[in-house]
Amino acid sequence: MYLCRRMMNEATRLFIRQHLQDDIRQLALRGTKDPEVDLAFALQQIDGHRRALEKLSTWATIEGIVWPSHLSMEQCSSERTALYKAGVAGCGESFVDLTAGFGVDAAFIAQGFQRAVCVEVQPELCAISSANFQLLGLHQTEVVNGNGVDYLHEMPPADLVFIDPARRDEHGGRTYGIADCTPNVLEMIDELLAKAQRVMIKLSPMLDWRKAVADLGEQNVSAVHIVSVNNECKELLFVVECGAWSVEGDYSVHCVNLLSDGSEERFEFDAQAPSPIKILHSPLFTFHFLYEPNASVMKAGCFDLLAERFGVMPLHRNSHLFVSDAEVADFPGRGFVIERTTSMNKRELRDSLAGVTQANIAVRNFPLSTADLRKRLKLLDGGDIYIFATTVANQGHRLFFCRKIS
Repeated sequence: MYLCRRMMNEATRLFIRQHLQDDIRQLALRGTKDPEVDLAFALQQIDGHRRALEKLSTWATIEGIVWPSHLSMEQCSSERTALYKAGVAGCGESFVDLTAGFGVDAAFIAQGFQRAVCVEVQPELCAISSANFQLLGLHQTEVVNGNGVDYLHEMPPADLVFIDPARRDEHGGRTYGIADCTPNVLEMIDELLAKAQRVMIKLSPMLDWRKAVADLGEQNVSAVHIVSVNNECKELLFVVECGAWSVEGDYSVHCVNLLSDGSEERFEFDAQAPSPIKILHSPLFTFHFLYEPNASVMKAGCFDLLAERFGVMPLHRNSHLFVSDAEVADFPGRGFVIERTTSMNKRELRDSLAGVTQANIAVRNFPLSTADLRKRLKLLDGGDIYIFATTVANQGHRLFFCRKIS
């Protein structure tokens, strides 16, 4: 707490308020003549506030919130994903975050619990989160400066423990495997389950989530959440409970895509649900709509189940694009009206490209990259035409000229 009070003196606070809209590089070059202003800290706050306007919009409106370093702001959760985790966490009596960092996830989750403890190894982040929690009204939340693994050994039982292991090694390089993160959750899982009714583990979206389930113990995993924001996969959440199921693999999978307008796309299924196999055999001209799953569904890989539930047909087992003869409501992804299709035949391409100067191009299961195909088609990027280049079962390489469903 002393660290935050020392840096956020009145002169520094006034400087920040006066220069929130100014260019940070120019401010750094120009400096300040007031010796009471901690310029480095002020620049950090101005930069943090700007990032928070998009990432933590509610916090950005609160006077006095202290922002951490650029790296911590980059690594912390967004408000949307933190709110989602709070919904998964629910309510209870006691909550412990063993790797609190800047404390964004902890702040949102803690609101559902009577008591909360946030453990963080970096003293500066502890000081910042302590000050911020008071401004946020989280008076039931204690901040502990220490090692989360050591705290786990001594802590009393809790309703929920949250852990977000660091994904960088000692040299600053990115890591993705559970065992390569710090701390190694696989080495802690038995003790975690002994100390908490539920454990929520946040892991890299780069992981193979099915392997992660196997590593954590299928009999203990109750749910997997694949979370995307505006169609970019951001994180994997694993909810683990001791002996959650009598049958291994009987867990639920939740694919969620949080959109900038406040809405969300959801697709949920039981990991044990059967996956019927469907392959396109009908002529393409019978289909009028094309659908592209969102990033969370793509990560889940539940394409056969998706086809069965929404009555759409996969173009090819490896293309991950779907067609339908009728418009499909609530499909978890983007929908398009198919205006025409073409092969890569030069004459067909010439006819299909007549009058087209720009388009949004995507390739799926296709021998050319987006850049190479754009060069061959001689099209600028953008516009309201979408071209999907893909492989269709028994029909080879095809281009779909589409427009978004309005």
